[in-house]
Amino acid sequence: MTGRKGSSQTQNPIATRRHRRPIAAAATAVALLPTLFSASACGGPADAATSAGDLTVMTWAPSGTGSADRPGMTALADAIGRDVNTKGGLNGRKLRVLTCNEHNTADGATACAQQAVSAQAVAVIGSYSQYGDRFMPILERAGIPLIGGYGLSQPEFSSPLSYPVAGGMPALIGGSGRQLVEAGCKAVSLVRPDTPAGDNLLGYLANALKPAGIKLLDVKAPEQSSDYTPVARKAIGKDEAGNCLTSALGAEPTGNLLDSYRRLGPRNTRIASVIGSVQQSVVDSTGGDSGPLAGAYVTGWYPPESAKTWDSLRAVVRSDAADGRSIDVSDPGVQTTWVAYEVFRQVADRLNAAGRPVSSKTVTGLLDSGEQVDVGLTPPLNWGTTNMLPSTESPRLVNTWVTYQVVKGGRMTLQQPGFVDVRWVLTGSRPPA
Repeated sequence: MTGRKGSSQTQNPIATRRHRRPIAAAATAVALLPTLFSASACGGPADAATSAGDLTVMTWAPSGTGSADRPGMTALADAIGRDVNTKGGLNGRKLRVLTCNEHNTADGATACAQQAVSAQAVAVIGSYSQYGDRFMPILERAGIPLIGGYGLSQPEFSSPLSYPVAGGMPALIGGSGRQLVEAGCKAVSLVRPDTPAGDNLLGYLANALKPAGIKLLDVKAPEQSSDYTPVARKAIGKDEAGNCLTSALGAEPTGNLLDSYRRLGPRNTRIASVIGSVQQSVVDSTGGDSGPLAGAYVTGWYPPESAKTWDSLRAVVRSDAADGRSIDVSDPGVQTTWVAYEVFRQVADRLNAAGRPVSSKTVTGLLDSGEQVDVGLTPPLNWGTTNMLPSTESPRLVNTWVTYQVVKGGRMTLQQPGFVDVRWVLTGSRPPA
């Protein structure tokens, strides 16, 4: 990959000491990044993105629906907006952040996308929806880029107007597989939602496990349930030495799954998960270091919430700009929204420095140009043609790096320093020698 330390062609991701990108070095850069943007309630007319008027963007996520809820993403977008506007706006211009409840439905995603079009939004930033097949065509017809979607749906990794800042669920589940290989697992049970999005995870995990000859068991689970005992029992199986379980459910259902797991009391099965299924709030709610997640392996997109690189995010969340709302900074949806807005800020700054207006067209043009964008919380991002993933399904998945974390002392901490590249897993190619 261009613009990153090493490449998947020359380094072995199994030999992690030779396959890391430092995280700590990014702290200084992030500390210098000013916070951004403005806020507006969902709905109402918005000014066009002209050089003299306000800039309008949108962030959407489901709320009030149950396990899929991500209200922290839209709350953070509002807080970012309030914060930047109290500091004079973005390059002297007010940025209106529209937020929309996607309701975790196809119709809700469609309605939010149509509102972005009606508002003449410059971009949709850091949003969460599994219905990319519904909202991306609407954004494409209007020429509106999506920056930093959560990565739940395939169109987010294939649309020429999508600019993902993380590798989504494919990178997480592929990374979890490699983390479990290195942990010495002999068999892995994947507990995942019984949905099309869940179906897509199997291939990536299989790619990660295949070189080590590890057996994979697919355990389908309902998206919401108060009792996951049958699911946990199937995943645990005979509870033999070397058996591992990884969860790709949401945070709330994973908490319920862990309750069932704890009641069954397995002695040999080891727990792992991907970020979003397990985050610090889940560790806390399930007993911390005395709970089932003690020693659990977690694959993430970014550094742990406790890292100093998140100080700027914490400052906004704790400020008056948050308007008293509780925003969980360990939520990967919140973190992705922050990263996405930082990307947009850099793009807007560069356009302003070049004397160019900020519009959906100029934002897209700069992102397509191959210029690197480095906000310090991921490896440098580059959506140029030469940096695309060699995959017909996911060419826009340009950030193939993940972090390995472990629950230690009741806190999620880095298992090892730096990022690990799982590009070869995502392309289905052979691991580098």
